[in-house]
Amino acid sequence: MKIALIQLSCTPDVGKNISRLEEHIRKAATAGAALIVLQELHNSLYFCQVEEVDNFNLAEPIPGPTTERLGRLARELGVVVVASLFERRAAGLYHNTAVVLDTDGSVAGIQRKNHIPDDPAYYEKFYFTPGDTGFKPIPTSLGRLGVQVCWDQWYPEGARLMALAGADVLIYPTAIGFESSDTPAEQARQREAWITVQRGHAVANGLPLIACNRVGHEPDPSGQTRGIQFWGSSFVCGPQGEMLAQASSDSEEILLADIDLQRSEQVRRWWPFLRDRRIDAYGDILKRYND
Repeated sequence: MKIALIQLSCTPDVGKNISRLEEHIRKAATAGAALIVLQELHNSLYFCQVEEVDNFNLAEPIPGPTTERLGRLARELGVVVVASLFERRAAGLYHNTAVVLDTDGSVAGIQRKNHIPDDPAYYEKFYFTPGDTGFKPIPTSLGRLGVQVCWDQWYPEGARLMALAGADVLIYPTAIGFESSDTPAEQARQREAWITVQRGHAVANGLPLIACNRVGHEPDPSGQTRGIQFWGSSFVCGPQGEMLAQASSDSEEILLADIDLQRSEQVRRWWPFLRDRRIDAYGDILKRYND
């Protein structure tokens, strides 16, 4: 299956951002992509650098304007699209939500972000309620997509639960970068850790993995920091962690890759991690900490 990751810089103009996404989705489909993955919160700038009530105006319901627009495009092109939206579920109740649109334009399913960070320049707890959709792959015409969102990608538990529920591939829409005052050495460590932990999820679960990040610099509206330099580096790896394709760290691009969903079967025969799990010995993992 040919897949495409669309790595873009965002602007303050939501309409322009969506129009550019549509343009790039068309290009990806023309290049033969059947599955097209977009970056986290692609409709706008990454607004979580500040706590600002007016930013809730960026949220929309699901289904809603963006899912209808991208759904029409998915149906026209015959592709599956993984989108990422600021969901308005009800008054005062908002989520960071991935949406999968199938080839007929329908919403195949949603996945609400489970792990919500609250760090300098990433004040997401102000905006997002933790997800309640569990860790359930979304069935599509192309297979069962194990979608999670950004900060979820650091946690092995979510990837494992998606694998145990029958996911064919792990997918992470992402918006992650450097706080601009970090040293070059620290920046390199963070980026490599991000790549390494996800490749580990692929290996531990015998599944291909897709991570789509944004790119470019976005200033801090408060002026308290130097803003975020999103590090791009979107990538696709196979079920042994092998790198199949990787985007640049500083440029917009459509990253294309071919993944073989049948390869997981053979890899899991060689490395039967699921067979050898000691499910009788893991009870303490449900504790916050083993004092």
